Amino acid sequence: MFSLRADMGIDLGTASVLVYVKGKGIVLQEPSVVAIDKNTDRLLAVGEEARKMLGRTPGNIVAIRPLKDGVISDYQITERMLKYFINKAIGKFLFKPRMIVCVPSGVTGVEKRAAIEASNEAGAKKTYLIEEPIAAAIGAGIDITQPDGNMVIDMGGGTTDIAVISLGGIVVSESIKTAGDKLDEAIVRYMRKEHNMMIGERTAEEMKIKIGTAYPRTQEVSMEVRGRNLVSGLPKTIKVTSEEMLDALEETIYSITDAVHAVLEKTPPELASDISDKGIIMTGGTALIYGLDKLISEKTGIPVYLADDAISCVAKGTGKSLDWMEALEDQMMT
Repeated sequence: MFSLRADMGIDLGTASVLVYVKGKGIVLQEPSVVAIDKNTDRLLAVGEEARKMLGRTPGNIVAIRPLKDGVISDYQITERMLKYFINKAIGKFLFKPRMIVCVPSGVTGVEKRAAIEASNEAGAKKTYLIEEPIAAAIGAGIDITQPDGNMVIDMGGGTTDIAVISLGGIVVSESIKTAGDKLDEAIVRYMRKEHNMMIGERTAEEMKIKIGTAYPRTQEVSMEVRGRNLVSGLPKTIKVTSEEMLDALEETIYSITDAVHAVLEKTPPELASDISDKGIIMTGGTALIYGLDKLISEKTGIPVYLADDAISCVAKGTGKSLDWMEALEDQMMT
């Protein structure tokens, strides 16, 4: 079906890509994974189909995640992935769409340019960039135009963005490359060290989602985990508890709470007072880990709230900012 033009907002995340089309809302949410045949350079699968191939491909097929730590690590693959998602989201269009793409708050000029060029090459007429904490705040329903301090912690797959926002801009921010992926790596390390067992990336992610814990649970949960015994080299199944996950994730989680503390220390007193009254908003998939809000609240002494539909906040905020594209043209990074 042909349409004249469909302006789009894209949350280009390390773990997943969400596409928001003006007038329709979020139309696509898929993992940022691409499967390619190395011999022919042919795109075999993108998104969920490619994610199923992670760790399971023969020699000539490689499943790639082209974004690392919130930024593009493989330009060509990112461009092809974006082109696929744009076509899947809106089909054929008469005029090229204008796009707003999310980037972490700590990106460099080179990384910004790579995001803009990849988006334009994938089919955008013009690409604007918006910083993730701003998009997350808008998506969480915060009126960022007011002269009040709002603190947002956006925790994705590659980066955790912590920002204090007032009058539509970021006053203080910190972007650390510690988020969902680093938690997965911590689980893999723990299983190798404590259980002499090698597990894959997908298994680690499943453990994080099902039994991952940042704060002691009132009721312990567990799950069966399959992997390879490093001593015998044979497949092995063991039961892992949420209490073990607390140990596995502790160091990585604490690096996030330290970053939150560092941002609060740099926040002007008037804005810090606002944040103390209103609380801190958490968005992003990694924010859903059990007890993370309680832990940050305990460490800072400030109430912490999980945004409704935390995973989609950045994409929703990007989509809402499409309405202000002309007004924000000067402020946005283009």
